[in-house]
Amino acid sequence: MTTTPAATTRPYEGLTPHVVLDALDATGLRGDGRILQLNSYENRVFQVALEDGRSVVAKFYRDGRWSDAQIGEEHSFALELAQAEVPAVAPLTLVADASIDPAPRLVGEPPTLALWQGWRYSASPRCGGRSPELEDTQTLEWLGRFLARLHLVGQRRPFVHRVSLDGSAAARASVDWLSEAGDMPPSAIDQWRDAAHRALDGVDQAFKTHGQLTLLRLHGDCHVGNVLWTPAGPHFVDLDDAVNGPAVQDLWMLLGGERHEMQAQLGALLDGYDTMRDFDRRELALIEPLRTLRIIQHSAWIARRWADPAFPIAFPSFESPSYWAQQTTLLREQIEAMKADPLVA
Repeated sequence: MTTTPAATTRPYEGLTPHVVLDALDATGLRGDGRILQLNSYENRVFQVALEDGRSVVAKFYRDGRWSDAQIGEEHSFALELAQAEVPAVAPLTLVADASIDPAPRLVGEPPTLALWQGWRYSASPRCGGRSPELEDTQTLEWLGRFLARLHLVGQRRPFVHRVSLDGSAAARASVDWLSEAGDMPPSAIDQWRDAAHRALDGVDQAFKTHGQLTLLRLHGDCHVGNVLWTPAGPHFVDLDDAVNGPAVQDLWMLLGGERHEMQAQLGALLDGYDTMRDFDRRELALIEPLRTLRIIQHSAWIARRWADPAFPIAFPSFESPSYWAQQTTLLREQIEAMKADPLVA
């Protein structure tokens, strides 16, 4: 699979447990030797026990994905949420150990991103929890209130450096790149590309019909794996995909099952949401277009990361004709789904 220049080398080669511990030690977080790698494909994430009894989660960022300014906006958003008492996991303030030569360079106010020995990383408190029970109406209402509170903070001002989820331009660029890479199975490329372009035409029509979008700072990747439930309620983790976008982007990934089931789930979410913030029901017509964009961008994301040894292991069928035939079928189904009446609450 042909890759982009930023993905042509082994991105985390040399990131050993000793390097992780040394990096944290250089920023005032001394580990006691216990370290556990957590599941993450885009970045590398480790749970580390500290000598003072705390545990932190250290995230080492992939080069070429986000700029320092974009990471800074993610961190600032998380800190702003925490200040507003919205339970989201925020990064810790880092302190450079001046006795280390060279000392790490810290970025942010307060400093939350470290650059040291070629690595960019941050740390946050370890926060436990379990997956929320999405079949429970009260849980969904609570999540709706939770998301509304996040969006009330998110609407204060937009991201300046992060991307905006407002149409098909980025997905079209991904389709063109995948089509020109030359490594997709020849028997699959034409049909997939045709389905992708027709699906994106449907996306554009949906956004055009909607008209002027209200964009706000969002979690951006609000699926069940990024919400942890505790006796005190939910909290968000992983704002790595935070974007400017319509509010519905943070709702639709929590829906699943048959149409009548999704409508019931949506109703419960919005029962909670509307108690804190007004939701524009017109955005419900964007659920299937947003799902279509995610489907296309997911394939492009795998392709761009193919040089990373973790990806062929995680997605073994990616280069096979069957994968692309399945994606073609999925996009054709999305074309029909976008023509159907939107969900109602």
